[in-house]
Amino acid sequence: MIELKKKGDSINLTKSNNQSIGEILVNLNWNQNGQQSSGGFFASLFKGNQNMDLDLGVLYEFKNGKKGCVQALGNAFGSLNQFPYMQLDHDDRTGASTGGENLRINGNKISEIERILVYTFIYEGAANWSEVDGVITLTHKNGEDIVVKMDEHRNGFTMCAIAMIENVNNQTFSVKKLVEYFQGHKQMDRAYGWGMNWVSGSK
Repeated sequence: MIELKKKGDSINLTKSNNQSIGEILVNLNWNQNGQQSSGGFFASLFKGNQNMDLDLGVLYEFKNGKKGCVQALGNAFGSLNQFPYMQLDHDDRTGASTGGENLRINGNKISEIERILVYTFIYEGAANWSEVDGVITLTHKNGEDIVVKMDEHRNGFTMCAIAMIENVNNQTFSVKKLVEYFQGHKQMDRAYGWGMNWVSGSK
């Protein structure tokens, strides 16, 4: 396991010779007890809480200029084998799911993908990030898991940009720790230059 500890820290995904990157799995793990569960990816446990709905999502930008998002809000769950080649498995509304919220990225489409912004936002409940103790884990077949902890907090803001995944010479992706907080999708979009139009949604 490799942890990106400081904002701006980055690392490239390992690419084996004559092998594609394959599927990249992004897991969001969180609880409100301030104690992270131990174990590997499939052992991650979410503490149930009926007052908070924390959602995983990504903004994506392709080399051809296409942009969009994958998230539960607006039922934009995406697709792994068709555009946008990334898919959210389900919406964990209480944090009680033993598998958490997982998003899969089709790394075989790396030549088409420019960048991916991984974020989470509080759909329901108080924006008290200091009690969430959030962490994302990126898992891929060729190397160690990459971990980014939400270890800085800005309570009162509903959205956190956690990590940026960027194309490196169409051969691999770099992963950079962000952990920056925003009032909403529009503010985060502007900060990272996506340039999309946002309207209110529901799920």
